[in-house]
Amino acid sequence: MKITVSTVVAAPIGEVWRAYTTPEDIKSWNAASPDWHTTSAVVDLRVGGKFSSRMEARDGSSGFDFAGEYTTIIPLQRIEYTFGDRTCAVEFDDGPKGVTVRVTFDSEETHTAEQQRAGWQAILDNFSRHASSRIPARK
Repeated sequence: MKITVSTVVAAPIGEVWRAYTTPEDIKSWNAASPDWHTTSAVVDLRVGGKFSSRMEARDGSSGFDFAGEYTTIIPLQRIEYTFGDRTCAVEFDDGPKGVTVRVTFDSEETHTAEQQRAGWQAILDNFSRHASSRIPARK
């Protein structure tokens, strides 16, 4: 099953793209809740390039690597990647109210669809807050 989450960022598309694909920015926004954080991020943004983010509980009790390989890169428009046996597509649609960022991913069987949707949406909401606070607003 595919799950889709989205947000709108009121900033120029080039800046939104940069915030989504730059390791230092990823470390700032890539967490579903305040008790988690991303301690490292690696991005080789090209078809066949690898990415990885180390996500850890702030209390040190657990952590995991979220990693995969890019399969499609259309600058300022679309990123597709695989992670394990799953796929994800990230679309960037520049519109009059800002850039809509839409993430569509294959669900997994450990958590309910609603749990997965809520977690991925929380991360995307963090991205939107981060990007909006660091990027000059559109005029």
